[in-house]
Amino acid sequence: MASTNDLKNGMVLKLEGGQLWSVVEFQHVKPGKGPAFVRTKLKNVLSGKVVDKTFNAGVKVETATVDKRDMQFSYMDGDYFVFMDMETYDQLLVDRKAVGDAANFLIEGFTATVAQHEGEVLFVELPAAVELTIQETEPGVQGDRSTGGTKPATLETGHQIQVPLFITTGEKIKVDTRTSDYLGRVNS
Repeated sequence: MASTNDLKNGMVLKLEGGQLWSVVEFQHVKPGKGPAFVRTKLKNVLSGKVVDKTFNAGVKVETATVDKRDMQFSYMDGDYFVFMDMETYDQLLVDRKAVGDAANFLIEGFTATVAQHEGEVLFVELPAAVELTIQETEPGVQGDRSTGGTKPATLETGHQIQVPLFITTGEKIKVDTRTSDYLGRVNS
């Protein structure tokens, strides 16, 4: 149990029938009249749904213990992603649903943060940016500005993103894992 005065970003709360909600942001408000309260933005850990919720200041809320561990992605086994704990070398099978959009950027050897609660995998979190190789892209045609100077490119994971016209097949680029945006070339 914790008080709403102790809330921090990333903290996971157990609310409304055992559902897990992660604190995205919070704000303590002390109005001129009336009691203080805490305005929060919460994200459902399983569905990803974001809601605004207001608590009275000092109210007790139940916290959930979430074990976040850095693990290395090893390989695919059917619909499961196999991760290895780098300390114990234990392997963990993670369902595609729990991996979510991170699947677009996972290649063998990548390290990701795997969050578990009571033995159940909640989500897989990647760094904000990853370096991947362009598997295939059309040559950019000089003067083609109808697409805003971008063209589709397929990454080595099979995920397709938009890149500038000057990018060629085989180049290594940096990609934002939250938005799938091209961030720049990687100098080797």
